This record gives sequence, C-alpha cells and structure tokens, in this order.
Amino acid sequence: MTQPLEYPRPPPNSATLVCDDGEPMESARHHQQMIVLIESLEFAWRERTDFYVGGNMFLYFSEVQAKNNDFRGPDVFVVTNTTRRERRAWVVWEEDGKAPDVIIELLSDKTEVVDRGDKMRVYARSLKVGEYFLYDPFSGVFEGYDLDPRAQRYVPKAPIESGQLRCEQLGLLLGKARGTLYAVTTDWLRWFDTDGRVLPMPSEQAIAETRRADEETRRADDTQARLDAALAEVERLKRE
Repeated sequence: MTQPLEYPRPPPNSATLVCDDGEPMESARHHQQMIVLIESLEFAWRERTDFYVGGNMFLYFSEVQAKNNDFRGPDVFVVTNTTRRERRAWVVWEEDGKAPDVIIELLSDKTEVVDRGDKMRVYARSLKVGEYFLYDPFSGVFEGYDLDPRAQRYVPKAPIESGQLRCEQLGLLLGKARGTLYAVTTDWLRWFDTDGRVLPMPSEQAIAETRRADEETRRADDTQARLDAALAEVERLKRE
C-alpha cells in the first residue's frame, strides 16, 4: 500500500501569531520615551523607504519560540535594508532572515534582570543584533554595547567626549538631552545627528517653525514701526 507523501508544514505567519499580550509598558514615562525615539527617527528619515522602526511589538525568530510564546519583543528596534510598511510583528522568517540591527530596552525594576540576562543572550546569539542599548527613564542609567560576533556576546561601548554613544548601524548618536516633553522635565534619551543636533519629533519641529514664523513677524513689525516713525519725522520736519 502506497504511503501518502508528507510535506513539511509551513511555519506560522504574522496573521496567526500572537502579537499582543495585553500588558502595558512599565509606566507612562516608559511609553513616552518609546514614542520619542520612534517618532523622531521616523520624522528624520521620512523620505526614506528602506528601514523599519518598531516598539513594544513581538519579535519572532524560531518556531519553537513562537509555539511556546516564551519571548516578548524589544521596547524599540530598528531594521535597515528592508521595506517600510506596516507589520503586526517582526517575524524573522517572513523577512528573509533579517533581524533588527539596533535594539533599545528601557530598564525598570521589573525587567532589568531579563534585559541584562536572557534578552541580551538571545539578541547576541540567536539574532546577532549589532548594537544593544539600555536606558532607565527614571535613574538615567545609559549603556550601549557592540556585538562581538565571534564570541557571540556584547562589548560595552565607550562614550564620546559629549557623553553620547555612537550608533554605528544607523550613522547616528544616542544620548541624554534635558527637556520638557509630555509636561515632564527630565533627561530624555534622544537621537542626535553626527553634528550633535537632536532629531526633533514632528510636534517639536512644528513648535520650532511657529516660533521662527512669530519671530520673523515680530522683526517685520519692528522694521515697519521704525519706518513709519522715520516717515512721520520727515513729515514733521517738512511742516516746520
């Protein structure tokens, strides 16, 4: 009796995988910090179509891990040399084996052990993520690591003179910048260009442009007022 042929079962896809565990981020500050990093990079690279930046979404890299649902996604991650489109999750086998180039985890008392332990090992050994950053939005602890591919482990980055860390994969800098966002004045983790200028969020850019327009209007009004005063003085002298 002929036995039926057995075909390999296709791996699960993003339409069937779990993409949300229903758990919120550690605090409003953690969520806001994630948005700052994502929005500012999206805005700075708004003309580009060859990257993807995500946050607090699941990252699937093996069928076993997907089946057991035993790994949660990074707080912020960036992938280059890919297509800029909507995704429910980052599924490595749907992305031609492409894993994130940069991952940022936002530390908390609850997650720090995992971020420095299991996640760090997975990012280095299984996903081979080139650069890994850790930031605590409350204490200000900030660290960066480069992957040693041979040892499959991370090596601490050395800060530049300004205290920022180079993100070689993206050609940018990461560092703390004091500012007020969401009515909170603190040190926010920000992207910087190589000249040390912070990459603004769209809302910050809009405010800056409004201020510039207001300043130009004020200068024009001042110039007109001085011109009017000078013409008035000329008329007065003529009358005398």
